[in-house]
Amino acid sequence: MRRKIKVRDYNSDQRPHLKFEVSFREAGKRSRKFFRTKSEAAAFAALKNVELERNGREGAEFPTTLRVMAQNAVEQLKPFGKTIADAAQHYVAHLKASERSCTAVELVRELVAAKKGDGASVRHVSDLRCRLKAFAERFDGKPVATIAIAEIDDWLRSLPVSAVTRNHYRRLLILAFNFAVKRGYATENPAEKTDKAKERGGEIGILTVSETARLLEAATPDVLPYVALGLFGGLRRAEIERLDWSEVDFEAKHIEIKAEKSKTAQRRFVTMQSNLREWLLPVRKHRGRVTPGKWQFRMQFDQARAAAGITDWPDNALRHSFASYHFAHFKDAAKTAFELGHHDSRITFRHYRELVKPKDAERFWSVRPAAKSAKIVPLAAR
Repeated sequence: MRRKIKVRDYNSDQRPHLKFEVSFREAGKRSRKFFRTKSEAAAFAALKNVELERNGREGAEFPTTLRVMAQNAVEQLKPFGKTIADAAQHYVAHLKASERSCTAVELVRELVAAKKGDGASVRHVSDLRCRLKAFAERFDGKPVATIAIAEIDDWLRSLPVSAVTRNHYRRLLILAFNFAVKRGYATENPAEKTDKAKERGGEIGILTVSETARLLEAATPDVLPYVALGLFGGLRRAEIERLDWSEVDFEAKHIEIKAEKSKTAQRRFVTMQSNLREWLLPVRKHRGRVTPGKWQFRMQFDQARAAAGITDWPDNALRHSFASYHFAHFKDAAKTAFELGHHDSRITFRHYRELVKPKDAERFWSVRPAAKSAKIVPLAAR
């Protein structure tokens, strides 16, 4: 039988205003509470006895404040189907992660080193290092486990960049925090919960057939390979800049894009269309860079654009022109995607479908150099 809690007289020279006491156990320890009147003491003793009757001695000894906290916690966790034990486990993991967490600078340094060791492309590693440097500097000195969603959101919105570029930063941050979670530096990825910027869909900018012909005609021998490979090979700018003449096979009629020179870090062979081969043959070399040095190339390329009368240069114009005319002419999204180095033909279909008419596509792939002249065959004559 449980021993009831009773009211006892209390006499103290130091606290003469308190006349009664109630002794009880709470949290495994003996406690006493003092009262002025017997009725107050009796009411408290009755409450503790009810707790004893209802919850047993262990429940009565559990502090009221903790019991209230536990009840509130249960109510808050209920909609998520979680228990107090789940919450405690999660928070303890967070505290442990915070203790062994690293700073943003350390995280980026480790991520770049890991990706480099995994064989990621030079361009990808450079992109990670350059873009995440700004993030590392902004949050340096703060454990990555404590960086909140709102802080990342605010930082992304503060970047003076386009929506497309901001979303690219966000993708790299998601990659970085996934790396942090894997290494135990954080328990979750806050970057995944940040808001994406709304990208305004604009038309893909391409060169007309006439602009294509004029640009090729105006290009110097140093710039011509770059222009032709972009227009009729669909190579990315960085791929052309890294390309060596030894990787251009005129006999097999293909161009080898080595894994270390590709954006996707995957080797591929690009088909050398007949008109591309004709443009490259007069300027071919056995080995060496296909394009000249950066500053020399930029000056000659700008001169060729000006001579061709192209004042409004669309973004990524050469590669987008290739994709649009290739899809319209060959009518095969998978084939166009393969030439571009895309993993998914749906992207190719969505971006390049019906941008040009089949008649214009036929004219585009007929743009060839003149047989005995550096000038191209006039379009009208063909």
